[in-house]
Amino acid sequence: MMFKRKLYDKMLDWKSEFDGKTALLIKGARRVGKSTLVEEFAKKEYESYILIDFSVASQEVNDLFGDLSDLNFLFLRLQMIYHVNLAVRKSVIIFDEVQMQPLARQAIKHLVKDGRYDYIETGSLLSIKKNINNIVIPSEETRLTLYPLDYEEFRWALGDQTTIPLLREAYEKMRPLGDAMNRRLMRDFRLYMLVGGMPQAVDTYLSTNNMSIVDQMKRSILELYEDDFRKIDPSGRAGMLFDAIPAELHKNASRYQVSSVIAGEKEERVREIIADMQDSLTVNIAWHADNPHVGMALHKDPRRYKLFLADTGLFVTLSFKDSDYTENEIYEKLLNDHLSADLGYLYENIVAQMLKAAGNELYYYTFPKETSRQNYEVDFLISRKGKICPLEVKSSGYRTHASLDAFQTKFSSRIRNRYLIYTKDIRKDQDIFCLPFYMTPFL
Repeated sequence: MMFKRKLYDKMLDWKSEFDGKTALLIKGARRVGKSTLVEEFAKKEYESYILIDFSVASQEVNDLFGDLSDLNFLFLRLQMIYHVNLAVRKSVIIFDEVQMQPLARQAIKHLVKDGRYDYIETGSLLSIKKNINNIVIPSEETRLTLYPLDYEEFRWALGDQTTIPLLREAYEKMRPLGDAMNRRLMRDFRLYMLVGGMPQAVDTYLSTNNMSIVDQMKRSILELYEDDFRKIDPSGRAGMLFDAIPAELHKNASRYQVSSVIAGEKEERVREIIADMQDSLTVNIAWHADNPHVGMALHKDPRRYKLFLADTGLFVTLSFKDSDYTENEIYEKLLNDHLSADLGYLYENIVAQMLKAAGNELYYYTFPKETSRQNYEVDFLISRKGKICPLEVKSSGYRTHASLDAFQTKFSSRIRNRYLIYTKDIRKDQDIFCLPFYMTPFL
C-alpha cells in the first residue's frame, strides 16, 4: 500500500527548484518505504521512467556503468532493456539500492551534466566503506532522509485527516482538552507506538487488525537489519549492540555502556561500528552535550551517548524478543497502559523518534546533585531562536520536574522554554509547558 508521505512535497520542491541540475538522493533504513515512494513520484510527476533496482539488476545493466564515454549508447541500451521510451527533460531514471552499484552513483556527476533526464537515487548504508571504496562521491546530489511514518502520517494511514491539525491548534493556544479526551488520545498514540511507522507493519495492521501478525512482520524486519549488521561487522558486535538497546535504556544509566554488553570491550574500539549503525538509519543517537548551548554539536562528547531505535514499533518487538512472538495480551496491556513493567524507556524512545523526524539532532545533559552521588538528567535538549529548550520525559502523569528546575538554576540565561512531556492533559506549571506525548512534534 502506498501511504501519503510528507517527503513527497520536498521531492516536488527539488524537481521545481533544481530542474535537473542535481540528482535526488533518498536515504533511509531498509523497509522504510523509499522504493515505493520514489516509484509513485516517478509515475505521477514524469511522462516515463526507468527503475534500475541494483539488488536484482542483470550483469548487462551493471556493466553499462563501467564506461561512460558514450552516453547515447548508455541511454539507448537502458531503453531497450527496460522497454521504456525516455523523453528529454520529461523522464527520470531511478537508481534503486544504489549502494550496491558504486559506479552508478559515481556516474551521477556526468549524467547530471548531460542534462537530458532527472535522476533519483535510493539507498541505505550509503557511507559504509565498502560501498564508497575507490569512487568519487558526486557533489551533484540533493539529499533527503525518509524516516518511518511519523504520527501524523500514521493518522493519515488510518484515514484520519483532522486530529493532528486540531491538536496543533490546542497546542498553540495552550488549551486543555479534558481528561477523558486526553485518555482517548493517549490510547490512540500508544497504538502508534506499538505498530510503529514501518510501512509493512502499518499495512499489516490495517489488513489484519491482529497484533501478533503485526509483530511477526516487525520481527522479519529486525532479522533483515541483523543480517545487515553482520555485513557491517562479521564479528557480530554490531548485532549485539543493537539487540541490547532496550536493556541499556531500561537501566536508566547516563550513557550506553558498551562494556556491559560486550565483556571487556572498550567504547573506543566500537566507535566505527556505532558510526556504521547510525549510517544504517536503524538507530538514533543522542549525544551528551558537555556545554549545553545552541552550538551543542561543538560540545558533544563522543564517549557518552544513548542509542534508540529509529522506530518505536520495532523497539517494542525487540524488547520482548525472548518469546517466539509477542502475545496479543502484551500488546493489549501496553495499549491500555496496564503493563506493570516500567516503560519509561519506551516513551523516551518515541520522543527521540519524533524529535529526529522533525529535524532535530538529539542531545541530552547530566550533572551531579549536590546532596547525593546521583545525577540530574535532562532527557533531551533542542535549540530554538538562539536559545535551548530542555525536555524532561515522564512515562506517567507524575508532574515533578526536579531536573528541569536544577537546569533552570544552572543555565537560566540560556533557556527559552522548558517542557515536561508526559501522559496527562496539556497545562502550564508556572513557566513549564506540560505536554502530552502526542504534542511533541509541535515543539
